[in-house]
Amino acid sequence: MPLLLAESDVQRVLPMADLILAMESALVRFSSDQVTQPLRNVLEVGSDKSFFGVMPAYIPGSSALGVKVVSVFDGNAKRGLESHLATIALFDTDTGALIALMDGRYITEVRTAAVSAVATRHLAHASDVAKVCVIGSGVQARSHLLALNCIRQFVEVRVWSPDRVHREHFAEEESKRFGLSVLAAENAEEAAQDADLIVLATSASEPVLMSQWVSDGAHVISVGACRPHQREMDPFLVARARLFVDSRESALTESGDIVLSIAEGHFGPEHIVAEIGEIINGRVQGRTSLSEVTIFKSLGMAVEDITAAAMVYERARAKGLGADVSI
Repeated sequence: MPLLLAESDVQRVLPMADLILAMESALVRFSSDQVTQPLRNVLEVGSDKSFFGVMPAYIPGSSALGVKVVSVFDGNAKRGLESHLATIALFDTDTGALIALMDGRYITEVRTAAVSAVATRHLAHASDVAKVCVIGSGVQARSHLLALNCIRQFVEVRVWSPDRVHREHFAEEESKRFGLSVLAAENAEEAAQDADLIVLATSASEPVLMSQWVSDGAHVISVGACRPHQREMDPFLVARARLFVDSRESALTESGDIVLSIAEGHFGPEHIVAEIGEIINGRVQGRTSLSEVTIFKSLGMAVEDITAAAMVYERARAKGLGADVSI
């Protein structure tokens, strides 16, 4: 019978440090053509064009076969619900039978940040310490600080988001979690000033980070603006930087930061230097100087979700978590 796993079960068996290692392996497999994964299918729902996506993936030679169904409904905050919701189904690779059904919201949250940590490890300065700017104060902002803290020691963290109450609450809570002063900046420019690492985790459809605010040598992580009509970076910043992505196909189809900049003539498709998996496996060089700005544009991939879900399933079975159900 299939195993049903709640979010609490998933959280018990998915520590961030282990997930970072798993995501590094998944990214290499994807960029080495060892993964069967179509571009995700997206529906726009309602007058506000909410996001409903279907993301299947199969990793030959492994037990990882599954699909994530994910939704992004920004109006959920008014209903007391998370804006990003997801469910993941895993299937037996020999029979196609359903073996697990699990909450995917938490997996989406942490695998996104874990992938950003992998990219940061390979693209940011080699220094173990960092001044960090976070633009956004939601789930991904929190998750990214957790993941980045696994690979860098923070010397300073500044956060900005449009809602003063939200950003001040975020700064207070994260200060307690990390035992250092997380500062709520008055504006995005102040937050980004002199930062080594900049995390963009926003729901913005127009740029919130300008090129002139970004210091030479900074590494920028952009995980918002996942539709071709949205962007969160100044196109001059994207053109200035050495640009990396998780998937070329996804980036050239789904990322407004890239699609719109190409349409406006700022650069061509060749401006994408490489997928992160190509950096990890040594096929392409990442950072080439201490002064260049690097950008990792993350869209998220099914292989990341299914890799994480397969790990959750194996560990949950071993620990006796979840409930067997008849469907």
